[in-house]
Amino acid sequence: MPSPPLAPIDSPLDLNHLSRMTLGDAELEQEVLAMFAEQAVRLIAAMASLPAETGALAHKLKGSARGIGAFAVADAAAGLETAIRTGDNPPRAFAALKEAVAEVRAAIATILKH
Repeated sequence: MPSPPLAPIDSPLDLNHLSRMTLGDAELEQEVLAMFAEQAVRLIAAMASLPAETGALAHKLKGSARGIGAFAVADAAAGLETAIRTGDNPPRAFAALKEAVAEVRAAIATILKH
């Protein structure tokens, strides 16, 4: 089931959700975003060859993404989990996840510059 954003957003991050999850602590928001960006890179690299643990890695990324309001990443990770479980073109689902992660990482980089 897709994760609906709680408010219309023009960004791959729901900043209102992030603010609620960090209780409005701007410093914590930046720390969480930086940690997510690093974790996402590590997880994508670990999934690159679609090893047996890809489903578990995608599940981990999905949870982290939902926590910060990166709902497109969470949905793409869920799609990869499903594709692995059903055998329905996991490489295509992985490519969609990589694209979603790249978009959110670019948004995070912009936020962290300010």
